[in-house]
Amino acid sequence: MPDGDGAQRSSTAQYGDGLAVVVVTYSPGDSLPAFLDSLEDATSRPVTVVLADNGSTDGVPEAEAARGRAQLLPMGENLGYGAASNRAVAGLGADVGWVLVSNPDIVLGPKALDLLLEAAARWPRAGSLGPLIRTDGEVYPSARLLPSLGRGVGHAVFGAVWPANPWTRSYRQEGSVAERTAGWLSGSCVLLRREAWDSVDGFDPRFFMYFEDVDLGDRLGRAGWLNVYVPDAEVVHTGGHATNADHPTSARMLREHHRSAYRFLADRYRGRRWAPLRAGLRTALGLRARWSTRGTS
Repeated sequence: MPDGDGAQRSSTAQYGDGLAVVVVTYSPGDSLPAFLDSLEDATSRPVTVVLADNGSTDGVPEAEAARGRAQLLPMGENLGYGAASNRAVAGLGADVGWVLVSNPDIVLGPKALDLLLEAAARWPRAGSLGPLIRTDGEVYPSARLLPSLGRGVGHAVFGAVWPANPWTRSYRQEGSVAERTAGWLSGSCVLLRREAWDSVDGFDPRFFMYFEDVDLGDRLGRAGWLNVYVPDAEVVHTGGHATNADHPTSARMLREHHRSAYRFLADRYRGRRWAPLRAGLRTALGLRARWSTRGTS
């Protein structure tokens, strides 16, 4: 793995210190105006806001763009979180060196963005920086270890039926609320160094929903960058109880979660040698998906 300086030299693009916010929207309702309101106190810096819209039908993104609070970038269809983010970041000018990618159902705390940028100065190898995220008043474990074969399978297979299992406890890093590096950071609200983003080509668009942030954190680390958790910066995920990867609510979301989990692990165990392992993973995750979706629609 290259060192931090090597990672920075790997990108040919040179960016300024400008700040942009990319919000991926899909009929966001009242959450989007609340997010934009909170942005006013989250940073003292000028900021460009782009709404990467995946086919909203509620008119809210158009209304906020008409008010001059954001630029609307229609995707034309629902591309998924990662692909929409990629397209929006690609359209930013060279003056933008920092991009916050966020769900609309986030309320940024006072100075949250400024605190993330201050942490970036302390961590010159940081490719991504994530705030402390609260859902329903509780601290969400948004800075985790990478799901290795043992942790990943243990969490994926037993997390829903045995929440206190040792694999889930290790993976989620619950109770560790301190500025530190992590294997990956929640993509629901994450600040990205654009040079680092470019060096790994952003999100992998094959992940339509779930695990795009896990995959990004892993690839950033492999490229020599750090994923840094900054709990002094706080945000509230108002929809986190329904949308985070541990609590998918519909049968479709549950199935997509399991497909993404398999894709992530299968990508890291390629080749004929690992074919039996991939088959076992597919079977185990498929059984868990069927068990989890019984009685759901």
